Amino acid sequence: MRLSGASLSLLVLAALILLAPFFFPSTFYYRVGALIFVNGLAVTGLVILIGHAGQISLGHAGFAGIGAYACALAPVHLGLHPALAALLGAALSALIAYLVGRPILRLKGYYLAVATLGFGILVSMVLSNETGLTGGPDGMAVPELGLRALLKAIGIDLSNAVFWYAFSGLVLLLGAWLALNLYDSATGRALRAVHGSEIAARTVGIDVAHNKLVAFVISAVYASVSGSLLALQNKFVTPDIAGFMHSVEMVTMTVLGGAGSVIGAILGAAILTMLPQVLTVFQEYEQLMLGLIMMLVMIFLPEGLLPSLARRIRGRGP
Repeated sequence: MRLSGASLSLLVLAALILLAPFFFPSTFYYRVGALIFVNGLAVTGLVILIGHAGQISLGHAGFAGIGAYACALAPVHLGLHPALAALLGAALSALIAYLVGRPILRLKGYYLAVATLGFGILVSMVLSNETGLTGGPDGMAVPELGLRALLKAIGIDLSNAVFWYAFSGLVLLLGAWLALNLYDSATGRALRAVHGSEIAARTVGIDVAHNKLVAFVISAVYASVSGSLLALQNKFVTPDIAGFMHSVEMVTMTVLGGAGSVIGAILGAAILTMLPQVLTVFQEYEQLMLGLIMMLVMIFLPEGLLPSLARRIRGRGP
């Protein structure tokens, strides 16, 4: 039986998640792996928005901030379990994305980029300035998820690092599966038609505004869940998670691996997550390195790292 491209991609991703720990020299790398999965989930949402629908966002870290702070605030003020708080954050992000996306997705090009940037900065400013609620720049603690204790009660005793590696990997696999299935659905085909030409898409009866809004809302939910996972792992959150540089990192990861490829974008997330661990000497020049990587990729690998390598291997391009 021949596997579809989506099934093969998921099998490769699952195999990498399962086999990688055999090569970890210490438990620290479980932590790095979990961060890769969290970032991979965020960029999977951006693949839907940028790669499929052709819309840019420089403020998606704002939705990550909403998801992260939902896990910190909802258990304290609403008495919700952190898992339910993460779901609440995803629902709130979807609602805000719907309300914000309706007007700003009428914009195109750099006007859209600036509008989304403004949204991200606004969220970051609210989180930083509402000291009484969010703790301001100092941040606030996030309650324990509690799943590790539940697993221990049934005889599965995992260290904190191993648990978050496994749990984040499962969430990433679920997110990748949903995104890959969306690609082959009627909605996915409509999004790609909008990306190719909005005029042509309207000609064949596609509701362009609706489909762009759908992509924006879905990508916002992915970003929110990634923010929740990061907050729950760290057990602490600061407004930096909603900052401009986090948005830039997310877009850079997506473009580096390939905005049109879920697996490619996850590869980009892996590279840029591991890079600071390898090149600690360049830690003070992280922003410069991100800009340089973005420039080089756009010049020499405009389709992204994975699609360009695949094309060369198949002999269909230089």
